[in-house]
Amino acid sequence: MVKKGRIIAFFLIVIILGATIGTTYTNIAKNINLGLDLQGGFEVLYTAETIEDGEEVTTKNLESTTQILRERVDSLGISEPRFNIEEPNRIRVQLPGVEDQEEARDLLSTSASLSFRDVNDKEYLDGSDIVNGSAQQDFSQDTNQPIVTVQFKDADRFGDATREIMNDQDLTNQIVIWMDYEEGDSYQEEVQKEDPKFISAPTFTDVLQNKSIQIEGPDFTVDSAQRLADILNAGSLPVNLEEEYSRSVGAQFGQQALDKTIFASVIGIILIFAYMILYYRFPGMIAAITLSIYVYLVLLVFELMNGVLTLPGIAALVLGVGMAVDANIITYERIKEELKEGKSIKAAFRTGNQHSLSTIIDANITTLIAAAVLFIFGTSSVKGFATLLIVSIVLSFVTAVFGSRLFLGFWVNSHFLNKRPGFFGVKKHQIKDINSKEEVQPTVFGRQFDFVGHRKKFFRLSLFLVALGIICLAVFRLNLGIDFVSGSRIEVLADRSLTTEEIENAYDELGMEPSTQVAIQGDDDHIAVTRFEDDLSKDKIAEVQNYFEEKYGNTPTVNTVSPIVGQELAQNAILAVLYASIGIIIYVTIRFEFYSALTAILALLHDAFFIVALFAITRIEFDITIIAAILTIVGYSINDTIVTFDRIRENMKKEKRIKSFAKLAGIINRSLMQTLARSINTVLTVIFAATMLLIFGASAITNFSFALVVGLLAGTYSSLFIAAQVWLAWRGKTVDEKPIDYREKKANDGPQV
Repeated sequence: MVKKGRIIAFFLIVIILGATIGTTYTNIAKNINLGLDLQGGFEVLYTAETIEDGEEVTTKNLESTTQILRERVDSLGISEPRFNIEEPNRIRVQLPGVEDQEEARDLLSTSASLSFRDVNDKEYLDGSDIVNGSAQQDFSQDTNQPIVTVQFKDADRFGDATREIMNDQDLTNQIVIWMDYEEGDSYQEEVQKEDPKFISAPTFTDVLQNKSIQIEGPDFTVDSAQRLADILNAGSLPVNLEEEYSRSVGAQFGQQALDKTIFASVIGIILIFAYMILYYRFPGMIAAITLSIYVYLVLLVFELMNGVLTLPGIAALVLGVGMAVDANIITYERIKEELKEGKSIKAAFRTGNQHSLSTIIDANITTLIAAAVLFIFGTSSVKGFATLLIVSIVLSFVTAVFGSRLFLGFWVNSHFLNKRPGFFGVKKHQIKDINSKEEVQPTVFGRQFDFVGHRKKFFRLSLFLVALGIICLAVFRLNLGIDFVSGSRIEVLADRSLTTEEIENAYDELGMEPSTQVAIQGDDDHIAVTRFEDDLSKDKIAEVQNYFEEKYGNTPTVNTVSPIVGQELAQNAILAVLYASIGIIIYVTIRFEFYSALTAILALLHDAFFIVALFAITRIEFDITIIAAILTIVGYSINDTIVTFDRIRENMKKEKRIKSFAKLAGIINRSLMQTLARSINTVLTVIFAATMLLIFGASAITNFSFALVVGLLAGTYSSLFIAAQVWLAWRGKTVDEKPIDYREKKANDGPQV
């Protein structure tokens, strides 16, 4: 008899959750902080150096500098500026949505070291003589031009300075006002220039005994005068700041990237939902419901964390859907197996959930290890990706395991699904009589495959491909991005098609020589990407942005990386892969055995190598986001391998004692067949998402998406044809002399896979 109360409870919960999501989703989406790549803005990484030689930068220096920078930025009215102190002596500033990036750059980097000198550059007073907070923008009573007024702490000191200047016959009655005077600067030289470095050089006829003075600039506007007043009020920086890395993203780039990537993500998620429903029938519909809840919860938690959503972050969200659906696939495949053995719907549901839980936990923890390493060693945008990936993994486990079990459990326990195996995609002729003890033979597409029998062919194929990859890397080498080799990268956006010749002529006018050929990208060839060997100065960046904004109406995106930061990023990338591998070896050794860990690492290094080799062959730019893609694939690859090893261990326990290589090989092949459908379905669902990001997503994550697609295919291949097969080759050598015995072993005691 059908228990309708459970079905009603299911619909009530779904309706309540649907109404909650529908009424709150918009507000959550609006409140999420968008990164620079989604709304435009400016990011810069400074190295702090002491003003006096021989001194060391202290934490107090960095904190004081950060506070002064924050006060300066407040005057720009930016809603969510971000300041981070990074070891050992760096400060990272992110100003999303800032409209005038040139103004922001000047405001941040100006030391605010005001000095009052004569025409021979002798200093009489400095900024410490000014009353804190006294600077303000005003207008001259004589000319009505914008000025800045400041007050001196001691009017006598200012008066004494003007008296000394008047009494010196070699000096004109002028006091020269400098901002950030540097050794070697000269009034006599600067006065000849059209745009001198000093602010103003007013003349006077009498000794000035005033507490308040006016600073006039020949090119002062209301805005520039106000900016000077803000800098003076914020104070002088206790250290000198040297730019090591900068990134300027035009607002148009950000909006376009956001629109395209959201569209690609929606298409990818819809394809995943459709595939799950078509393949798994009713449980697939349950999966679609829980996945919708998962997406909502990820955005909610990220918003509560005050996280910053970036382009790679959106990719992490979509890939998290693949992780969440993988947990569903593992469970549903186990339920289908139990049904084929002749068990009832209720018994199959209970047993399938029980057998799949440890596999899902192991798979998620190994992926968490890779994500945690990404967070520790990644730069700002990669950290955002890692943060969202960690949140996605945790919530995918909650929704896919507990949510799916709850919802599907309502229907199973209502008895509505009794005698309806078709709702799970199982046909009646596939179901064995449970009393016959006949073993269900795993098949895919109605066939069985002998993976183990052809293992040497797979080994030879992999060795050939690895050798080919090494040759290609040696010949072609990687087309390293500026993240690793330093330099500058400029992306120009136009509302029409661009040509290489047109952009090259533009750089000729700017007096710039690209280090590589201009690359035309975008759906309609409306993006031009150019690289330069040198990291451009802030003045040159401002010139480039003004030039192209005037020419095409869009502010170009400019990235610069110094050689020091480039070397550090390359070093961190290597360390990230190394530490992720060590962490996975430790965990897999604890859960399985050391040989299993080594073969798992061998398989994931195999996958990572193929990504690198393919980038060398295709000459696609290899930047820091590719490291994020590689570590993501490391997580997916080990995930796939863990699922296979878990099934091998389970089948070995059923045999209790394995005394021959042939017996062990049969267990390996059976286990591979049993997990094959899961491997295919998981990689297909994630590839749906990655491919949509590759085809429809923003150009900024095209290379990232390409690496994911390649890595996912390589990961599936290595899990089926490398990891388990290599373990068999190693472990099988000793099984005749030392049989594998589970008769007196506990659930998690060795010898294990």
